Amino acid sequence: MTKYIFVTGGVVSSLGKGLTSAAIGWMLERMGLRISMQKLDPYINVDPGTMSPFQHGEVYVTDDGTETDLDLGHYERFTHAILTKDSNYTTGKIYRTVIQKERRGDYLGRTVQVIPHITDEIKSAIHKGATGTPDVAITEIGGTVGDIESLPFLEAIRQFSLEVGHENCLFIHLTLLPYLRASGEMKTKPTQQSVGKLREIGIQPNILICRTEQPMTEEMAAKISLFCNVPKQAVVEERDVDFSIYEVPMNLMKAKLHTQILTRLGLEARQEPNVDDWLEMLDRVKNPRQTIEIAVAGKYIELHDAYKSIYESLEHAGNHFAARVELRKVSAEQVAGEGPDELLGGIDGMVVPGGFGERGFEGKIAAIHYARSRGIPFLGICYGMQAAVVEYARNVLGITDAITSEYGTDAANPVISLMEEQKAVSDLGGTMRLGAFDCRLQDGTRAQRAYGTTMISERHRHRYEFNNAYRSRLQEAGLVLSGINPKLDLVEIVEVPDHPWFVGVQFHPEFKTRPLKPHPLFRDFIAAAMKRGAQRT
Repeated sequence: MTKYIFVTGGVVSSLGKGLTSAAIGWMLERMGLRISMQKLDPYINVDPGTMSPFQHGEVYVTDDGTETDLDLGHYERFTHAILTKDSNYTTGKIYRTVIQKERRGDYLGRTVQVIPHITDEIKSAIHKGATGTPDVAITEIGGTVGDIESLPFLEAIRQFSLEVGHENCLFIHLTLLPYLRASGEMKTKPTQQSVGKLREIGIQPNILICRTEQPMTEEMAAKISLFCNVPKQAVVEERDVDFSIYEVPMNLMKAKLHTQILTRLGLEARQEPNVDDWLEMLDRVKNPRQTIEIAVAGKYIELHDAYKSIYESLEHAGNHFAARVELRKVSAEQVAGEGPDELLGGIDGMVVPGGFGERGFEGKIAAIHYARSRGIPFLGICYGMQAAVVEYARNVLGITDAITSEYGTDAANPVISLMEEQKAVSDLGGTMRLGAFDCRLQDGTRAQRAYGTTMISERHRHRYEFNNAYRSRLQEAGLVLSGINPKLDLVEIVEVPDHPWFVGVQFHPEFKTRPLKPHPLFRDFIAAAMKRGAQRT
């Protein structure tokens, strides 16, 4: 029978429940257990697809085309869990399903209520999220205990534990031990209050994980144990890491969290956890042989989580070569206003990520021209690839009014245009080209050499495409179209051949990178940046 772990959070938001959940999954997999991962989000949006990156961070996309919370990126980077549309449910998604059932008459005229109808739908979602008959299904509950939005989800998992049996269900609660610098002490009261809120709902946490800046003393652990009704050994410290988030699972393993989980759920490890590869990776993180600086010229640069997977991809690729990647976050709008020389001088490589709308687009084009004309390794992603095509059309092909129809619908030369099937679309949520699509690579190109094959599959999230009406003219001007969607005949990858490394992709390679296996394009991009850095030094 599948065992279930529910991870909740208290005191403040953004404590790192997603990272902690992913680390738990990592530990269980290292012991030979099969796992599934799921996130339940309390916001009313059906999915994060229409939410501003400044509000929510990046939108992560799964192979099946589901727009999800960025925590699912942590799940995939740490574990081998298969993520699908059932791996992320929101309040909006739950209520939409219940209302659809009510309209069909599924409830046979009964009054539809939060209990039992909404909670039943949440419990059904939890079962659906346990894909592939896992040994352990891990479900993270978004939000903070005490929020009104979270109450139906907490009530649902309380009921769920009764239905599957307490011996098959484990509650892990993540809290904060705030450190008051003025008095030089940590406080346990917020943790006590948070656990008290959970217990009022009817949930007694089995394990407490305490986020802290400073070491947690034995006395403090004993106090938390006493007031929160949790065994002292189940009060686990999760201290802030020094170098990398990939230290978190090792720290939790040192705290014997994995053995407590196995004991509480009555599970046995199928193998001794081998972490040598992970330790070698962390050693490279802590002891780099080279440092390079990569500029990320984007629209949402002020919020780190807006490009979370891109930053992780750069770190993975740098660590592959034992290189520290220092980020220079550059606002595309600022490039447009001040020019690229001051903002981009001295970099070893440049990434121009995705985005939407007119704001910052001309700045991206200016940044791309700077990289192309000065031989700086460049990787353009989604809107970044489209901006690279516009820049090439303007400055090499000579179409000075080349533009994207995203903000120039009556433009004379839209080298990037809206897909034909998108023209009748009115809803914004879940209507883009989403999920995994095949791409055939041209032999001998940088992309083909990076992947080592001629057929790949990558994840997409966009409405606008390379306009095939300009394909032959751009090719004649020297632009290499190295990747084509074989079914839709759409351009997926462009390259500039007479350049140290210049590649633009319509898809999102950052969604398929791993700490121990960096994405091929990011890997080769970083290799080119390291070569430039070494030459400059």
